[in-house]
Amino acid sequence: MTMPRASAVISTVFGIGYFPQAQGTIMSAIALPLGILIAMYGGGALGLLGAALIALVLGVVACADHVRATGNPDPSECVIDELAGQWLASAFVAWGTVSLPAFFVSFILFRVFDIWKPWPVSWAEEKLPGGWGVMMDDIVAGLMAGVLSFIAHYYGV
Repeated sequence: MTMPRASAVISTVFGIGYFPQAQGTIMSAIALPLGILIAMYGGGALGLLGAALIALVLGVVACADHVRATGNPDPSECVIDELAGQWLASAFVAWGTVSLPAFFVSFILFRVFDIWKPWPVSWAEEKLPGGWGVMMDDIVAGLMAGVLSFIAHYYGV
């Protein structure tokens, strides 16, 4: 039995990306409570932002290798992008008091932008190569979701 490549383990987040359906939503749903824990016990919004940046860097490298190995420019099993994007979106609502409804709003908005892919999310997916292309559409979706979630949270929506 051959060992999986490290890039496959990282890019699929320990195999979560191999679920038969809704891999991205499953990964985002797993990332959300982990993000809440990071926000509560791991440095608040800055800790969550740091975790998102670490996932981004690891994801760019791992996904670039996975893209090369599979020949697929955007493999659906690469879900580390959802981890990074969801944590980025959640970081915007982690300033101050942790609000579970605000985190839920960040989840919903992130999934909407990641699935719908409005511009500039679609631009990042189509124009950036390799690991950057896999990761950056979710980072842009996370940024958009985070800003809107922060505004909604700030105004009590």
